[in-house]
Amino acid sequence: MIYRFERFELDVGQLELRRDGVALAIEPQVFAILELLVGNSVRMVSKDEINERVWGGRIVSDAAVNSRIRSARRAIGDDGTAQRLIKTIRNRGFRFVGTVSVTADFPTPPCELIPAPKGVDVPAENVTHAPTKPASIAVLPLQVPGRDYRDETLGDAIAHELIVELSRLRWLHVIARGSSFRLRGMDIDVSRTGAILGVRYLLSGSMSVCGDRYRLALELAETGDGAVLWADNLEVSRDELIQLRSDLTAKIAATIEGRIQFKEAQQASRLPTENLDAWQAYFRGLWHMYRFNAHDNEIAAHLFIQALNSDRQFARAMSGLSFTHFQNAFIGFGNNPQREKALAMTKAKQAFELDPLDPFVNLTMGRAEMLGGNWEAAMPWFDRSTELNPSYALAFYHRALSDAVIGTGADGPEFAMRAVTLSPIDPMLYAMLGARTLSHIARGELDMAMEWAERAALSPGAHVHIYAIGYIASMLAGKADDARRWMDQVRRREPRYSDTRFFEAFPIRDDTLHAKIERTLEPFK
Repeated sequence: MIYRFERFELDVGQLELRRDGVALAIEPQVFAILELLVGNSVRMVSKDEINERVWGGRIVSDAAVNSRIRSARRAIGDDGTAQRLIKTIRNRGFRFVGTVSVTADFPTPPCELIPAPKGVDVPAENVTHAPTKPASIAVLPLQVPGRDYRDETLGDAIAHELIVELSRLRWLHVIARGSSFRLRGMDIDVSRTGAILGVRYLLSGSMSVCGDRYRLALELAETGDGAVLWADNLEVSRDELIQLRSDLTAKIAATIEGRIQFKEAQQASRLPTENLDAWQAYFRGLWHMYRFNAHDNEIAAHLFIQALNSDRQFARAMSGLSFTHFQNAFIGFGNNPQREKALAMTKAKQAFELDPLDPFVNLTMGRAEMLGGNWEAAMPWFDRSTELNPSYALAFYHRALSDAVIGTGADGPEFAMRAVTLSPIDPMLYAMLGARTLSHIARGELDMAMEWAERAALSPGAHVHIYAIGYIASMLAGKADDARRWMDQVRRREPRYSDTRFFEAFPIRDDTLHAKIERTLEPFK
């Protein structure tokens, strides 16, 4: 990943900050802070998140954090008075406010048929392909003048719901929210965005607020030549916002259908909730949930509970609550892992009772089974998620991970790259690439495993398990120096990391592979 702003390039793959193409000498912690801030320029980064990412969760003084921030500002020609690029949010954190463009530097996966999982009867029409077909689209978050947090939430909610509904059109390849929302506010034209996300069509727009009326300007463009296929200006009341989503989906689907001569378009009209307050709380919860730190995960849980208090039948909010309990147990945010596992399953089941046809609901059922060690039971849930939504990147990622843990990893790389293709700059990119790494380990392809481990570790948000997988790959390949480097990374992030912790997360079923990995983890006993 390469981030560009002003005269600078922040090259995550090469661990370089360049000005006018010339590499600058900066400390690793300063680079890590710049990567965190620039890579998350759409939001504020809290001090807790900086501690987690830069110091591996070790609590350090405000003076230490401020010292690195000063160094980061100095490296990019900023200072604490001007705060032209790095803005201090008093008593809360920091935000990068410069205009950023981004380039993904990993190779585009080959366009191949993804085979149906062995032992699962999937109808031929449900087998999906890599997105070479022209019917591919990305929906960008709506631009909101003034960037009022509440109005931005509504703009995000409308864009996200369009992604969900368009994903139900089985012939249409839709880029996941995790990737398209990372381009919020970046100065990227239609063609550039199409190249980054690998799509033929782009839906973008803006929303302004005047009293209790919302004015939206929307545009559907072809990324190849920038031609506008459809545009509309709409004005709706607050109460009409939810219905707007379904109306827009129908118009956009009809426009694309006419352009590329598909005959299978259909409008998916199910509404997740009719309560606008619940809707807003849910989307605010998603925003915090995908920041992957303990503090924001707790805030997300409270917001999902708030959404459920407004609408007891809101299945997605219940699934979000299950997701937060999953994170507490899997990443180690909670103090009682067994309780968190039980709650993840309880909330997932409650969500399924409310809406058994929602892909996110089915995904959380699979995650809860996975967390409880029932990986064989989890796989059909992930398959069901992709049948319900063929563009669901997270479900393909979990399918790849399952294949590596309980199988031979035969299909893991293909499923992992299907997830990457659907969401090339996803907040969980590190996990997708980590799943591919584990698949190569299972297949005995250790050089490939080491290559993809590096890619996973360099992706924003990578947690301790990713570094442990890199350590295992290096040990199995006999690369002692690389293994020591990975071990240092694991120890910095979680000093008490153990082999038990690894196998709780990844209970490798193959006895031979399990024994090999167990031997490599001897220093962590």
